Amino acid sequence: MSINIECLWKDRKRHLGLPLSFTRYSLSEDRLFVSEGFLNIKDDEVLLYRVRDIDTRRSLWQRLFGVGTVTVISSDKTMPVLVLKNIKDPVLVKELIHKQVEEMKIRRRVRFGEIATTDTGDDDDLDDMDN
Repeated sequence: MSINIECLWKDRKRHLGLPLSFTRYSLSEDRLFVSEGFLNIKDDEVLLYRVRDIDTRRSLWQRLFGVGTVTVISSDKTMPVLVLKNIKDPVLVKELIHKQVEEMKIRRRVRFGEIATTDTGDDDDLDDMDN
């Protein structure tokens, strides 16, 4: 039985700008996949609605070869940090992932609130509750 998942983007980890690696990345409508290995293959995925932050980095050597690294931070238990190393067009990939993440959060009605804290250590909210 074969299941065909439509990919919006796919690439391989690159060495010297060439896709000479057994690490493969792909993005579907709702998941980000990583597959590593040749004889022994390890597959993992991150559900896009769990993504919390996306970061891109491009060192001098990566820029010379037209690649970069995209780091995806999620609330996934098995893979909280997914690093897409040495991929082509990292800024474009980051924006594509971001777009899909927002679509999936809207579709699933998921919302992550951020809690603002102060460095003073004063808990004004707790004082208000006492009155």
